[in-house]
Amino acid sequence: MGSVKLKSIGKTFGTTVSVAAIAAVTLAGCGSDNNSASGGSSSSAASGSSSAAAADCGGKNSLTAEGSTAQQNAIALFNQVWGQKCQGKNLSYNPTGSGAGREQFIAKNVDFAGSDSALKDAQIADAAKRCGDNPAWHLPLVFGPIAMAYNLEGVDKLVLNADTLAKIFQGQITKWNDPAIAALNSGATLPDTAITPIFRSDSSGTTDNFQKYLKTAAPEAWTKDTGSEFQGGAGEGAQKSAGVTQAVQATPGSIGYVEKGFAQQAGLPFAQIDTGAGAVELTDDSAGKAIDEAKFAADGNDLVLDLNSIYGTKEAGAYPLVLATYEIVCSAGYDPDTSAAVKSFLTVSANDGQGGLSSAGYVPLPEKFKERLLTSIQAIK
Repeated sequence: MGSVKLKSIGKTFGTTVSVAAIAAVTLAGCGSDNNSASGGSSSSAASGSSSAAAADCGGKNSLTAEGSTAQQNAIALFNQVWGQKCQGKNLSYNPTGSGAGREQFIAKNVDFAGSDSALKDAQIADAAKRCGDNPAWHLPLVFGPIAMAYNLEGVDKLVLNADTLAKIFQGQITKWNDPAIAALNSGATLPDTAITPIFRSDSSGTTDNFQKYLKTAAPEAWTKDTGSEFQGGAGEGAQKSAGVTQAVQATPGSIGYVEKGFAQQAGLPFAQIDTGAGAVELTDDSAGKAIDEAKFAADGNDLVLDLNSIYGTKEAGAYPLVLATYEIVCSAGYDPDTSAAVKSFLTVSANDGQGGLSSAGYVPLPEKFKERLLTSIQAIK
């Protein structure tokens, strides 16, 4: 289908936006209401891949998954590499948002979910039931920096911090020349323009991570809750990552949180973030420096990450606003053909699929995470 209709709260963006025009790679049928999406191709995936081991190509040829729009471009890369390493293999991925992905996984409508947030406490038992009374595991395949993309004519460089972002998305800072923003941008000429925050109107792991960052880094300024639904109460909503990107493009004076790859592909500038140790530009190096601070929440093969140490970092040169995006899989309970195919896809993605991620706006897995991830994948039964 190849296009997504974009809508906002109180306002409709009356265009359809091809995901291929924004994504670093092609996704056929993305944004549809069924599980018919399939990964496309990227020349960078083939040239950037290097295998740590020969691919195990067992199991059925077709898998289905649904969820996070943050990871959809990475999934397209992984799917291409999987098809190259294992002829005839294909993953159909429907990027409907993390919340929808978790629900469809629990309902047994897809083989696994893509999610930027872990299963909620109320979902854990249902997910285990779906897996034949075996726990579901969270396996982080990729890290994605969240860019604060903005549309402000004449402003090529913009510095914000957690406090100003919290107040913008709660509606307390409403003009770009507000003294709090001006103080972070000494010498810059900021216009007397109204700020329009753009948020995700669907259930979104990107929203969850953004709000967790604000709660951790600006606990006094951010008085709202966290979670996959936007809590700030200010601005206009848009569906999915592509929708936020298009909304920012279409709205002078706007700012929105969206994955770096989407902002890059759209040619949008994004703000530097001052963590208290100086303004930090979003680059692979600055995001990677923060990711090095991430820790696993517990021992074992369920690899949920504790990102609070990243969100609250004050280390010079570390960009704090990043997310880990998971594949939520059954630890056991699949039929043998599905289990073998899931393990094949995940193994190829972890080994061979990481090479093309940087050009798509992601940060490849650090080695310390990759080793433990491969151990978990091999433990799937």
